Amino acid sequence: ARMQKRVLAGFLSVLLLVSYVLLQCRLPVSAEETETLADSELHALSAVLMDGENGRILYEKAGDEIRANASTTKILTCILALENGMLSDTVTVSSYAAKMPDVQLNIVEGEEYRLEDLLYSLMLESHNDSAVAIAEYIGGSVEGFSELMNQKAKEIGCMHSHFITPNGLDAEDDFGIHGTTASDLARILRYCIKESPEKETFLKITRTQSYSFSNLSGTRTFVCRNHNAFLNMMDGALTGKTGFTGNAGYCYVGALERDGHLYIVALLGCGWPGNKSYKWADTKKLMNYGIENYKETTVSDKMLQKMTVPIQDDYAYSEVAESMELTSTFSYTLLLKEDERVSFEYHLPDALSVPVKAGLQAGSVFIYIDGTLFDIQPVYTTFEISKDTFQDNLEDVVREFFTHNF
Repeated sequence: ARMQKRVLAGFLSVLLLVSYVLLQCRLPVSAEETETLADSELHALSAVLMDGENGRILYEKAGDEIRANASTTKILTCILALENGMLSDTVTVSSYAAKMPDVQLNIVEGEEYRLEDLLYSLMLESHNDSAVAIAEYIGGSVEGFSELMNQKAKEIGCMHSHFITPNGLDAEDDFGIHGTTASDLARILRYCIKESPEKETFLKITRTQSYSFSNLSGTRTFVCRNHNAFLNMMDGALTGKTGFTGNAGYCYVGALERDGHLYIVALLGCGWPGNKSYKWADTKKLMNYGIENYKETTVSDKMLQKMTVPIQDDYAYSEVAESMELTSTFSYTLLLKEDERVSFEYHLPDALSVPVKAGLQAGSVFIYIDGTLFDIQPVYTTFEISKDTFQDNLEDVVREFFTHNF
């Protein structure tokens, strides 16, 4: 009987242990495990998730590697046309534009169209002939328009992009391939929807589901339908542009607005024929990663330590302050992970020489997020210190002498 009790006790112990293990296996993964996204989880060769409010990159996979980017180029073509032309302008089709390969609107040499109509053709159906017609009208030629493209890219802060064609067809010249990086592509879309004076018109065009128009002679009518399927995949989907060439593979750049936050995803080399849906899977994965793991945090000058520097006074006999308090004014609303840390690096002078003006820049504060430089803010003096003239000093000496001797 005693032996049976021992066996039964042992059996119950094993049963409890197995039950515990099974329960552990059924528990949800920890927060730390959900906060990381491995590069191998994405199909794209290059990918970026950006905080669209300030341009900070939240996640990147080969984000600065230059790749062909196909028709995602057309977001830049569109915004340049909006900024440099009028929607009511008349565009005449050249023989070169009419010869562009598929995808085509099939415009004919000599035909005339409103610029606005060609922009819908460009962004909804991604027509290559419309892109060239627009470029020739705005830039005088494709070459002239490419200069505008590269100039605008640099203004935005895209240092690794080189644009040759307005439609994104594969091309190469003495300066390299037509291409960009996932980081630069995200910056361009952010400019289009956040900073450009034509941002509202850009969003209106790219969010339209269907658009009809005719050439100016009224002899032909067209219907364009939006091929950005992501607009119907997630709540808050805002805009975007697809692309594909043999060199580029499937590409996508898109934006989503959720709970007052703007997320931008850029993908390059996201599969080739047979894997057309990869770009949608990657886009949703990155958007959800941002939504679930990044929380709104305010970073402001209130987080700075007190900043003072000594006053170096070699001339004045009168008493002056021994030190100057410095100040900086900034405030950001950032998306941060719980484990991300904000730190500051102070670049201040060893001393300030009299005279000192109030509001004079006297240094900088470098703002880091997890060791990566986010921004640099100026530091200013808070009050004024005047340097006494020789006459002021002489009067002080005389006054001091007579005060103590008479």
